[in-house]
Amino acid sequence: MNSEFNEKNYSSKMDKSIISFKKDISTLRTGRANANMLDTIKIDVYGQMMPIDQIATVSVPEARLISVQVWDKTNVALLESALQKSELGINPQIDGQIIRLRIPDLTEERRKELIKVLKSMGEKSKVAIRNIRREANEELKKNLKDKIISEDDNKNFEKNIQKLTDTNIENIDKIL
Repeated sequence: MNSEFNEKNYSSKMDKSIISFKKDISTLRTGRANANMLDTIKIDVYGQMMPIDQIATVSVPEARLISVQVWDKTNVALLESALQKSELGINPQIDGQIIRLRIPDLTEERRKELIKVLKSMGEKSKVAIRNIRREANEELKKNLKDKIISEDDNKNFEKNIQKLTDTNIENIDKIL
């Protein structure tokens, strides 16, 4: 095998896509409180967009409660409005510099909505993996055209990249 084409590079990119997918799933609101649910929310503070964990301490004292201790009083209102505008569908309760988020039980409607969101996230991850495959195949074509690799090596690499793609798409389906 030729060292001009690095298969491991594309394999690690696909692994990163799966890790990103798992992280995205952890931000979903299910019936249980999870501090990761707030990871996607950014607040415009001090002239820049910041994640919640950079302006407050997030904790989960109970199974259905997230507590956010805001460090600066001036950021409480900003954080409250960002939470209300978010896709979480949770109403924040303010007590001084502490914001409490009660996680409601999952309704049938919310379950169906979660399934749609999960499928959408899964499809985005699959598309990302297919884009990595396309990128690898384009590099192979370029290397073949420039006579860096032989046609046999090109076929072998294409087969390996396709196997890698299929394996990673199966992993996403398993995670889903």
